[in-house]
Amino acid sequence: MATGEAETGDAPRTAWLGGLRAAARTIVDYALPPRCPGCGVIVGEDRQFCLTCWSSLDFLDGPACTRCSIPLPTALPGEPVACGACLANEPPFDGAPAAVAYGAVARTVALRLKYGRRLGHARLMARLMARRLGTLGECREMVLIPVPLHRWRLWSRGFNQAALVADELARITDARCDHHLLLRTKATVSLRGKRRRERERIVAGAFALASDAKARGAGQHLVLIDDVHASGATLRAAARVLKRSAAARISVLTWARVVPDALMTGNIFDFADVDSDMHGERMTG
Repeated sequence: MATGEAETGDAPRTAWLGGLRAAARTIVDYALPPRCPGCGVIVGEDRQFCLTCWSSLDFLDGPACTRCSIPLPTALPGEPVACGACLANEPPFDGAPAAVAYGAVARTVALRLKYGRRLGHARLMARLMARRLGTLGECREMVLIPVPLHRWRLWSRGFNQAALVADELARITDARCDHHLLLRTKATVSLRGKRRRERERIVAGAFALASDAKARGAGQHLVLIDDVHASGATLRAAARVLKRSAAARISVLTWARVVPDALMTGNIFDFADVDSDMHGERMTG
């Protein structure tokens, strides 16, 4: 049979399968309609915010500190500038952008992924984080390092939300992902409500490098991936350990960044009341 005849013969079958998939999708959408990840109202597509939730997100695209990426509204766009905190205590990473400021909707999305097991939210978060990843350099030259969980927490939760987000980022960009270069060797108590020095004491010694980390990380641009950047104690501790791998550069990328009220008037959260692990939080619905 000629090739053209074979293709013509397959056309009705292809059309039938396409119609079946469309019908199945209609039934599923009727029984389980897509819902806004922020408030739960019915929306048109999966992983799509409603207009109210989308409008409430504060995207962190303006002028920012070149070291920690905290917003600096009074700085001139395009001018490299460091914030006072970084001048006083230089962080162990070069750039730490986040997709959005930590607010009610960003918090709900993170909690529903972490505690509500809405694993599809990792894809939503990664999609909005991807454009910020590009501000750190060429994605194909990056290795994404999800902030690891201690094995006890990994066993109890069943997954590492940072690893899910990192995998999605690698899938939609040219970046690579390495889950095992950085290890969590010490279980830590909640950082919630702790002062800065106490947070740093708690996370000290919590991370270690894999035995072959220098062979895998030397000369690389390593990008730590996490869900929330609060005080930054966990991220700084992890970055200090990654520096021992002889990496050329260490950066950070997160879904949400806790921003002081003076810099983001729509943000009512204080970093002393949250932490990157958000221990003890629960999300229902």
